[in-house]
Amino acid sequence: MDQSLYVTGANVLTPEGIERRDIVVEDGRITGLPCSYANLRGLPELDATGLTVLPGFIDVHTHGAANVDVNAADEEGLRTIGRFFASQGVTGWLCSVLTDTPEQTLWCMEQARKVIEGGPYDGAALLGIHLEGPCLSSEYKGAMPEHLLMHEASVELFRQYQEASGGHVRYTTLAPEIPGVEKLIPELNAMGITCAIGHSGAGYDQSMACVRAGAASATHLGNAMRLFHQHDPAIWGVALETDLYVEAICDGRHLHPGSVRLYLKAKGWDRVVAITDSIMAAGLPDGNYKLGVNDVVVEDGDAKLASTGVRAGSTLTLAQALRNIVKFADTDVEHAARLMTANPAKLIGFPTKGSISHGFDADLTFVDDDLEVVRTIVGGRTAFER
Repeated sequence: MDQSLYVTGANVLTPEGIERRDIVVEDGRITGLPCSYANLRGLPELDATGLTVLPGFIDVHTHGAANVDVNAADEEGLRTIGRFFASQGVTGWLCSVLTDTPEQTLWCMEQARKVIEGGPYDGAALLGIHLEGPCLSSEYKGAMPEHLLMHEASVELFRQYQEASGGHVRYTTLAPEIPGVEKLIPELNAMGITCAIGHSGAGYDQSMACVRAGAASATHLGNAMRLFHQHDPAIWGVALETDLYVEAICDGRHLHPGSVRLYLKAKGWDRVVAITDSIMAAGLPDGNYKLGVNDVVVEDGDAKLASTGVRAGSTLTLAQALRNIVKFADTDVEHAARLMTANPAKLIGFPTKGSISHGFDADLTFVDDDLEVVRTIVGGRTAFER
């Protein structure tokens, strides 16, 4: 299904900035970025006059959308999520499996494997799996079912999940204080799994030990974790002090705009990763939904556990996050887009994604002057058109 085309007339976000360029796409890859018309091969043309073309958005932490919950999603359910994401400018995503029974988690691994290995379809590409748990803190569990959390890290369980997934588990969240986690991190890294720390009450020293062991990110920094204290800065302090990537849910609910600015000030524009942490309610009206085994109520777009009122994911999209970041940080799209393009690609290790550059995948998001998504191209083929 990969396509070849010639995009003309657009302002294009390249590594050098936003420039007037054409984009040559052949067999799903970018093969040229001429400054003037040069459709030498007579490729099918796409006129993007008046639009800005950004690298395709990548969401590395999401539990669902479009009335589909990742933990209950079969192959078609995962594709339904991907189709909705394409309408929001997303070209690639990781499905985040909430802590569940080993049996259900293995089933999720198999469904994701079928979609990932099934090749292109009419939606955002499923690039891999994010395991959010089960090695998480009971005290900072958020929406995690406490009776299913592990109280000692097991490399064997992760090996089982990775085998069932066909090697497609790319990312996991771990709490540093769970016995065995520090030693687990290098073993997971060797399996090709990027490790994040979060859902945790760990102090500074435990958190720093996990960073030294190879943890690369902090899961939704500031949410579901022990907060900064001058006598023990905890995960938050470690995340801001070191070169860790930090996830940020930029919906204005999970983080005050000032917190987003603080992260950008402390980390720079290349170490913050915008995520949605969205649930099946994304793209839908208020009502009753599920998040794994949990019942969730959404009121005014805010998702909370029916049982406790604890916030449970979001209804955010990356398209809205882009507009929010521009507003929160009083910045331009050139800077804001990095949080959902180059940064997640580097965090998870997708070397041909996240940039409009020669030889990279032709994953492109077209936006208008209001930063509304007009078209999404995945691997050279249009997956969404407004």
